[in-house]
Amino acid sequence: MVKKNFNSVLIIGMGLIGSSLSRAIYKNHLATNIFGIDTNEDVIKKCKELNLLVQINTNINNYKQQFDLIIICTPLGTYKEIFSSLNQFVTQSTLVTDVGSTKVSTIQDFKEQVTNTNIKFLPSHPIAGLEKSGPEYGIANLFENRFCIITPINKNDSFIDEITDMWKQIGMKIEIMDSERHDRVLAMTSHIPQLIAFSVVTTATELESHMKDEIIKYSAAGFRDFTRLAGSDPIMWRDVYSKNKDAVLEMLGRFSEDLSTFQKAIRNNDLQFLENKFSNSREIRKLIEDLGQAGTFDPTERKN
Repeated sequence: MVKKNFNSVLIIGMGLIGSSLSRAIYKNHLATNIFGIDTNEDVIKKCKELNLLVQINTNINNYKQQFDLIIICTPLGTYKEIFSSLNQFVTQSTLVTDVGSTKVSTIQDFKEQVTNTNIKFLPSHPIAGLEKSGPEYGIANLFENRFCIITPINKNDSFIDEITDMWKQIGMKIEIMDSERHDRVLAMTSHIPQLIAFSVVTTATELESHMKDEIIKYSAAGFRDFTRLAGSDPIMWRDVYSKNKDAVLEMLGRFSEDLSTFQKAIRNNDLQFLENKFSNSREIRKLIEDLGQAGTFDPTERKN
């Protein structure tokens, strides 16, 4: 793996992931200049205060220069418009990747909007993040020892190594996956747990007021974890469920069936069933820990 230094990188969307990428790329000396785009004036102000970028604009057409690498870090619902803009803007060979958590819709949006052969696009999904949004929460080492799943449109594209090397240089481990399989896997590992968290917190907030106050006051670790997940960016998750509808509904159906078996076991006082299932779940947690994927970040101990 040869370290490539990009002269200019453009990050579209300067929230948690975009700002973490800016920090990580600078930390690992992968780019001379990093530019940004965001439509939120508060985000733009924070990026300037944090000195994360050489320059930030609200529209790509405000830039006169071209870029070596463009990374899309916005909600999935914005992709069509972004690809359309890139199709008009790019005039030289440019590497493009993204961080979206659904890949079938990403590839479809790309194919519908892009005819410009100068755009060398590799769909990517870095499995990293926090339940916070905004550039002030960005962490330079957010991606270290995490997986990045790539879903190439054409597996023989000559530029794949250049983009995967960038992910490796900021600490990621690369996995190659078919886009349909990616979306089904992520539906179970990410999208369903997130939906359950939203549902549990919604149920709690709809209880009679005195019980809701007590739930908040006496929150145990389990409920606190649900609220942590439920604190994530609502726009991002709204788009995920829209774009990965079929896979989410499939996995939600499976989960609902399994949940009903737990309900039956509790009703019938089937303690052996419950113990066996809990033991199996504990083993899964151990496997995740062994892979080094169970760690969390404390935003108060950020390494910029």
